[in-house]
Amino acid sequence: MKRWADGFIAVDWGTTNRRAYLIENGGRNAAEFEDGKGILSVRRGEFEGAIAEIREKLGERPMLLAGMVGSNRGWVEAPYVPCPAGSQDLARGLVRIGDDVAIVPGVSMSDGRSDVMRGEEVQLIGAVASGEIPNDCLVCHPGTHNKWVRVIDGRIASFRTVMTGELFSMLKARSILSDLLARRVTSGNAFREGVSRGLAGAGITSELFEVRARFLLGKLDASDGASMVSGLLIGEDVRVGLGESKLSPVVVMGRPELTALYAAALDVAGVESELRDGEGAFIAGACTIVEQIQ
Repeated sequence: MKRWADGFIAVDWGTTNRRAYLIENGGRNAAEFEDGKGILSVRRGEFEGAIAEIREKLGERPMLLAGMVGSNRGWVEAPYVPCPAGSQDLARGLVRIGDDVAIVPGVSMSDGRSDVMRGEEVQLIGAVASGEIPNDCLVCHPGTHNKWVRVIDGRIASFRTVMTGELFSMLKARSILSDLLARRVTSGNAFREGVSRGLAGAGITSELFEVRARFLLGKLDASDGASMVSGLLIGEDVRVGLGESKLSPVVVMGRPELTALYAAALDVAGVESELRDGEGAFIAGACTIVEQIQ
């Protein structure tokens, strides 16, 4: 039997990507890799082979799997744990496969409004456990499906999902704005103007078409199109996420390229923010859960 205490592999397995970390005794990240083999690229019956690929790269260790691999479209479904949820709730909800694989459950909310998350919960409880975020705060977690999470007493108390990243990708891939969205997004004047419009709630679908109209009429440079559209979507995202909350600063946790844009948008909204690294928080969260299953 493999001993979790001797080290393990933690996998953040999403829809389009997967990131795996070899965690040695004491929580040290000894090795890692990332590839594009998210759950959408792994067919039913092929997950055992995908697991073997990870072990070929990182070794024969017990594995803690988080994210969409535990969804109804993944390998084995791990039922959601209801809010409020902390590390102990996640550990109790683990789905075990043999003695050396465990899948982390997602977190759900159905008190007046329905919402779910998978993967972000590990980063959140890890950030609390490591002291990166306070026990009571508002966390913005940018990604394909951005999460706004209220943490109370160190537990995930409530959250709201906004499909900002997915909407931008869809517009970029197959919309009349596609040509304008091929450029790089920066947090300059065009982005900040878009954020202001999104925050104002002037009607995002109309505002999006106006970007095209402004380009056609020579009022917007093509190089600013992607930044303005991103600003519009993120501004609307921030407006929804903040709601009536006056909590400040907002913790923005995730990958640097995204957290920087959300920090800029929050600045336009007049709200202070603090940036946190999502990778380190995920590793800390995985270690916190594993400590409870040995």
